[in-house]
Amino acid sequence: MDLYYQAIDLASNPKHTRWISPLLLLADAAFCALIIWKIPYTEIDWRAYIQQVEQYRNGERDYTLIKGDTGPLVYPAAHLFIYNALYLITDKGKDIFIAQCTFTVVYLGALSMAMACYRMAKAPPYLFPLLILSKRLHSIFLLRLFNDCFAILALFTAIYFYQQRIWTVGSVAYSFGVGIKMSILLAAPAVGLVLLQALPFKRAMNAAFLMAQVQITLAFPFLPANAKGYLARSFELTRQFLFKWTVNWRFVGEERFLSRDFAISLIAAHLALLAIFVLTRWTRPSGLSIPALTSTAIKPLPSKAQHLMSLNVTPTFILTSILTSVAMGMLCARSLHYQFYAYIAWSTPFLQWKAGLHPILTYAVWGAQEWAWNVYPSTDTSSIVVVGCLVVQLFSVWWGTRNDLADVISPASIADEENEHDE
Repeated sequence: MDLYYQAIDLASNPKHTRWISPLLLLADAAFCALIIWKIPYTEIDWRAYIQQVEQYRNGERDYTLIKGDTGPLVYPAAHLFIYNALYLITDKGKDIFIAQCTFTVVYLGALSMAMACYRMAKAPPYLFPLLILSKRLHSIFLLRLFNDCFAILALFTAIYFYQQRIWTVGSVAYSFGVGIKMSILLAAPAVGLVLLQALPFKRAMNAAFLMAQVQITLAFPFLPANAKGYLARSFELTRQFLFKWTVNWRFVGEERFLSRDFAISLIAAHLALLAIFVLTRWTRPSGLSIPALTSTAIKPLPSKAQHLMSLNVTPTFILTSILTSVAMGMLCARSLHYQFYAYIAWSTPFLQWKAGLHPILTYAVWGAQEWAWNVYPSTDTSSIVVVGCLVVQLFSVWWGTRNDLADVISPASIADEENEHDE
């Protein structure tokens, strides 16, 4: 029985993650080396990225004129700068081995940050093996060399610094991630509410202005040539999607997938889900409505209420809110390609745990999701599983967090009491 209880403690006590995490990282580093050694690299977008970099290096600054074999450049400027650096260290993109080694470092860095975020949120050790077991995730980083790898590193870095309450560094990291790929914007609603509740209104606005400054700085070399073209290409919201590449909504059929009604219904669903989580989950640290929260710009909360509200923005709340926001965007995305799994793989274990699901069920959902994302080309069945797993995550985490912060004193009530006292 002692052995049984020791095993349970090992799997469930967060204190053990301090030594489990490094061991898993070492094991994964060895696995990455094995993958590079044994499995051939797959060319998808790397050559196109390098072609785009060469045009930039040759002096082209009009974003609408930069293109490669796979089409025009459709990512913000940080993407171009990162692949320019890779161009320099990989002999103009020819040395794939060096590129793969570089992406291995990026992968291990992103994994380390994800584990650090889990640890800050006191996640149990039994979740951590799931962070290193994804076949598809290793493929995205080591065999495809997608820019999503850098974007997810930036996102988890931002979350970690937010959890540490180092708001400026977190905001710079988050904005840099947006500067790599627009997908990181999916976290923006949760990031905004985290900052609004963790900081006085003016400081939260300063963080927002800092993010904007990062974007302007990144874009600056391209704005004089064609500012409108840069914005249109980097943050393109009207992009056409090809049915043959979709991983998520294949089961609805091509005609419906391409229809305007389907696109509008997904936007409506996204807005509805955002409203539900904002009204019932993401404003709990303050106990305030969105209008009341924004009104603190004119009438700040009493210092005691502001301090309590900030303390209620815990590392667990930050990680849960931001990962939920991303998962919500992935569910309502019109088309997910295989590289988008980078934004889902390390979110699923934590969200399932926060939902209160039994470990066996957590592993089952993760396994089903992993299977679906490794079916190529996607099928009706695999796409149903992809969407179904995201639905399970969102509904279960909404239900599972219904009592979070229920037993804490609401800053709103303190503010009301102090206002009554002043009167």
